Amino acid sequence: MTGHPLLSTLTDPDPRRGIRFYDGRGGWDFSPYPVLARAGFALADRLRAEGVVPGDVVVAATGSTPEFVTALLGATAAGAAFSPHAAPALFEDPEEHRRRTERTFDAVRPSVVVTRPEWAGTFRAAATGRHRPRVLAVTVGELSADPGGRQVARPPADRALVQFTSGSSGPARAVAVSAEALSANIRGIRRWLRMEAEDATASWLPFHHDMGLIGCLLTPVSSGADLWVMRPEDFLRSPTEWLRVFGSGSARLTASPAFGLRHVTRRVPHEALEGMDFAAWRAVIVGAERIPPDVLKDFAALLAPHGFASRALLPAYGLAEATLAVTGSPLDEEPRELLADRATLTVGHRMRPADDADRAVPLVSCGRPVVAGGKVLITDRLGRPLSDGRVGEIVVSGPSVADGYADGHPDGGQERPERGGFSGRQFRTGDSGFVHDGDLYVVGRLGDSLKCRGTTVFAEELEACLAGLESLRTAGAAVLLGTAHGVDTAVAVVERRPGPWVTELTELLRRRVPDLAVVVVAGPRGTVLRTSSAKPRRRAMWEAHLADRLGTVCSPAPSAAAAAAGPHRTPAPKSRAL
Repeated sequence: MTGHPLLSTLTDPDPRRGIRFYDGRGGWDFSPYPVLARAGFALADRLRAEGVVPGDVVVAATGSTPEFVTALLGATAAGAAFSPHAAPALFEDPEEHRRRTERTFDAVRPSVVVTRPEWAGTFRAAATGRHRPRVLAVTVGELSADPGGRQVARPPADRALVQFTSGSSGPARAVAVSAEALSANIRGIRRWLRMEAEDATASWLPFHHDMGLIGCLLTPVSSGADLWVMRPEDFLRSPTEWLRVFGSGSARLTASPAFGLRHVTRRVPHEALEGMDFAAWRAVIVGAERIPPDVLKDFAALLAPHGFASRALLPAYGLAEATLAVTGSPLDEEPRELLADRATLTVGHRMRPADDADRAVPLVSCGRPVVAGGKVLITDRLGRPLSDGRVGEIVVSGPSVADGYADGHPDGGQERPERGGFSGRQFRTGDSGFVHDGDLYVVGRLGDSLKCRGTTVFAEELEACLAGLESLRTAGAAVLLGTAHGVDTAVAVVERRPGPWVTELTELLRRRVPDLAVVVVAGPRGTVLRTSSAKPRRRAMWEAHLADRLGTVCSPAPSAAAAAAGPHRTPAPKSRAL
């Protein structure tokens, strides 16, 4: 077990600390670390009895529960690789969950699936394909009461973790992470946050997502620090309860996509914060494809009257293929922002500050590498390094880069792979950005961009324009870019009934991207497909749009003939950013 970050939690748990799980009714249920460790060892015995050996994969599908932590510790003690999987959601189509589960089984080939009793039948029904793992239904109460649990931990095999990418730009990919890479990333996060055992974390992120798993579960648990856990659905219903943990001084650290901060500012009224004190809240790691500056400012403004310091906001960049964290903003410094000239945000160009408000694109710094030995490189189309200030593909390297994709296919059979690819401890991310004064600035995904009048346009930038429309302030929205019927097209997907806003939005996009066809699609809540971290699933929505099953088209779908007829629909070249 040497080198595995969970070793001390298994063998020397602090009885004063543990994990508190929100009960959905305003209370918290406490699971001390010794109880979770005892249950983990008991589960390890059961896994061995099922024939699990070092190198096998154990899948956990329990939701954000004590059983998930037990499965993590049990798989670790058995020397197996651990792989998280989403439990069935309340309103999820059972057939869609079965298909997703079968894809997971095909990718990671698990020996055993650990779940809660109420979901055992669901996973047994899904274990009928080429790979048929055994299903264990467990509870922490049952396992921790087992008197026969042996506190024996086997050495880990090459893989410690198999986690999945978010799936925002294509099918989610299984990523194999070694114990060394996992430890390096956790050490980097702890050093970045100056994290000690006294620094409690609170999180609503799902455990099966890399930010929730590595940043908000494994890091505090391996540090022996207290952890407060809400299920995502409870956070969405009651974001004030999440804030209350920090406002009472119980927790100091957290991480969230920008969506979570925006949800707080939209749902939490000022009067709900009375009596809270956020002065001790030290770090809010904010990770997203591209971080909207207004989200940071609005969140800080809401909490500032109650002691929150904006320097606690730490914009960051990370991805599953690098275990999690790549870069992060320095602790105790204000977030850095610059206004770039959008015409220069094209691969190979040198970024210039904007001298015209109409051409300005606000970008937030994601800081510098947080893992010792980690590096960020910006490259051109041919993979050649670019100097500071030039825009190109973000390439990351270092000891926390994963071993590769667990399914063994470098591009997953996709024509346009979600990410660029592995080469040893180096990974081409498929994301565009540049380095300025030593800080990384993320521009957007290269696969979600098009050329318009010689300038690269990113979906994230157009979404920021939509967010500025007062008529769409509370509506879910996403922008898709691609070629439909031979014409380069921008599709705005909005969760709202058709109305006057359609004309306003269409005119806005036509001014911003005059060489692209513009289509507006409206639909009910849920039309904008999202990942577990609330990123838009653009590839899936684009395919649904082409199949006429995404929503109500409020402006005519483009055809080659129609595009050529209108002045605002002149076909653009079919070239991509790369």
